[in-house]
Amino acid sequence: MQAERILRRIDLPLIAAVLGLSVYGLVMIYSSGQGLSSSGENIFFKKQLISIVVGLLLMLLIAFSDYNWFSHYMPYIYGLNVFLLLLVDVLGRTTMGAQRWIPLGFFNLQPSEFGKIFVIVSLGTFLASRKGAIDNWRDVGLAFAHVGVLIVLVVTQPDLGTALILVVILLGMLLLAGMRLLYFVPILLVGLLLVAAVFTFPILHSYQMDRLVVFLNPDVDPSGAGYNLNQSKIAVGSGQLTGKGLFSGTQTNLHFLPARHTDFIFSVIGEELGFAGTSLLLGLYLVLLTRGLRIATTSRNLFGALLAGGIVTMWTFQVLVNVGMTIGIMPITGIPLPFISYGGSAAWTNLVAAGLLMSVYSRRLKWGSEATVRASGLGPGATVSKGRAG
Repeated sequence: MQAERILRRIDLPLIAAVLGLSVYGLVMIYSSGQGLSSSGENIFFKKQLISIVVGLLLMLLIAFSDYNWFSHYMPYIYGLNVFLLLLVDVLGRTTMGAQRWIPLGFFNLQPSEFGKIFVIVSLGTFLASRKGAIDNWRDVGLAFAHVGVLIVLVVTQPDLGTALILVVILLGMLLLAGMRLLYFVPILLVGLLLVAAVFTFPILHSYQMDRLVVFLNPDVDPSGAGYNLNQSKIAVGSGQLTGKGLFSGTQTNLHFLPARHTDFIFSVIGEELGFAGTSLLLGLYLVLLTRGLRIATTSRNLFGALLAGGIVTMWTFQVLVNVGMTIGIMPITGIPLPFISYGGSAAWTNLVAAGLLMSVYSRRLKWGSEATVRASGLGPGATVSKGRAG
């Protein structure tokens, strides 16, 4: 009986998907990281392995904690988010024209990555306090101001990819919180005006504008701005059904493929493992995202549903954009592939997010009692927008 109660509080498919993706990522970072270090040592694999181990410990710590605890400290979480982003301007290290990382000796901290989780927690707390009734412009405006400050700080680094993720998280969570669809019309119009402004005024950096031009016309500069995309498409296409074999990708080993352990790691998978390998990867993502949606719909309160929904929104957008940009159906933005791309801050962010999902799942039943949930009216099939935070 005790074992059955414990199993009820553990989402085994979610855990399997998280572990599967983490191992998949480590294998591909090992493959893509060969020859990148002058010492011949696969330093990227070793760093990522350490990050994954630490991240798994953080995931377990949060999974066994009550997610409602975070809502009580929302002002401090939001303040820490702003402080870290401001600290980047003072202590940040500049790499490839972007100042996004705070050097800590053994580790480079990227606050904008953690900012995604901070936003989901703090925005979820605010929206849950409205009890699923975002039906006035004041609340919508407060939500936009809440995230807008962080978006401005991220854009100045510059980190357009993370800024886009924050926008999508904001819109997704507003929809989940019960915002009327009619409100999306003026928001969409403002978005279209911003897109028009991008092409009219010198808002973006030159390399960002080049990426948009290449997306619209891939053949405009094949050896310059379009080089990354062309090499990526060659790598993915050459893998065919089963790939060239693990560690045997020519585009990868001959260094034709840029950023192969970060932004374009999906291209490495396509070349070395082919359609079979990419299908396996997307299958793991499908399990991860469907379990996240299931957790959102069975949460005991609105705050838990918003946490789960925000996390699923974040992961879905990142997967679609990263995979899309490697095959040319999305602009190149530098958005990493969750659990797969190299990056310690990204690994911690994703594993902490997974821990939050596990916490929401385990607390859908109070002490394993299904009767308690049924009595509360918040069991499977109930409307989460009627819940309360805390």
